[in-house]
Amino acid sequence: MGKGTASRNFLRRQVAYLLLGIVALLGTLLVGCDSGEVSGGPNRLVVGVVSDQGVAETAERYESFRQYLAEELNALVELEPVFNELKAVEQVQRQIWSIAFAPAGLTAIALAEAQYTPLFPLQGVPNQRSVLVVSADSSVDSLADLANQTIALGEPGSATGYYLPLYDLYGLTLAEIRFAPTPRAILEWVTDGSVVAGALSKEDFQQYRQEFSDIDFRVLHESRVVPPGAVLLSPAVERNQQRLIETVMKAAPASIVADAGYIPNAPVPSFAALIQLVDKVRPLEANVRSQPAVLTVEASSQDSL
Repeated sequence: MGKGTASRNFLRRQVAYLLLGIVALLGTLLVGCDSGEVSGGPNRLVVGVVSDQGVAETAERYESFRQYLAEELNALVELEPVFNELKAVEQVQRQIWSIAFAPAGLTAIALAEAQYTPLFPLQGVPNQRSVLVVSADSSVDSLADLANQTIALGEPGSATGYYLPLYDLYGLTLAEIRFAPTPRAILEWVTDGSVVAGALSKEDFQQYRQEFSDIDFRVLHESRVVPPGAVLLSPAVERNQQRLIETVMKAAPASIVADAGYIPNAPVPSFAALIQLVDKVRPLEANVRSQPAVLTVEASSQDSL
C-alpha cells in the first residue's frame, strides 16, 4: 500500500471518529431534553417576599411552596426575602423577581411602573388601613397638631406606612420625617420620644402594641382602606410559562397555599384607586427627606389632592 493510500485511510478513520463523537453528543443532548424541564417551563424562578420576620422564619414558611413549585415546573426556584418595601421596589422595577408576594403599595408600583401581572390576592385583612399613633398622654389631638413636629413613616413602597399617611398629611410642614425599617421600630420611636407620631398598618399596630407594656398608645388618625396585596408575575416570564405557573399555583395543596399566604380561588381586587393615590403623592417625595419637610408642591405640578 502506497503512502497516499495510507494517508487517505487515516483521514477517513479520523472523520469517522469525529462523526461518531458528534452523534453521541447529540444523543446525550436529546436525552437531556426529554428528561429535563417541563415543556415550555422556566429554567429559573426568583420568588420575592416582603416580610418583617427573620431569614430563617421566612425561609421555613415558604420552603414547602418553593419545593412544590420546583418539582411541578422542573425548575430552579430561589427564594429572596426582603425586610422592607424599599429593596422590594428596586427588585420589582428591575424585574428581578419572577414571582412577587407583594403588599398593596408594592403591588400598585409593580402594576403601574413595571408591568407585572396580578395572579391571586394575598390572604390577610380584606380592607387594610394606615394608622397614625401617638402616646396616650400626648398633647397632639389632630393632624394639624403635628405641624413642626418629628414623625416616623415606613419605607417608600409601603401603602400603609408611607403613601397613605403622606396623602393624609398633605399641606403640613414637619420638622423631620424619619423612616423606620420595620413597624416595630416605629412603635419603639414613639415609646422613647424620638418621634411624636408614627404611621403603620392597623394590623401591625394591633400585633406589636402588646410588646410595649410601659406605654399606652392612642390612634390619632385612620386612613382610607386599601386591598391586602397580590401575587404578581414578572413580564420577563414568557406568556406560556405564566399560564403554567398560574395553573400549578392554583392546583397547590391547601397546606402549601396556607403557608404561602395566597387565595387561589378568588379574584384579584382592583388597585386602580391606590395607583392614583400613589401618583398624587409622588410629587411630595422630593421634600420628605428635607428638614423641615414641606408636604406641599406647586399647584402647576400636581392635581388637587
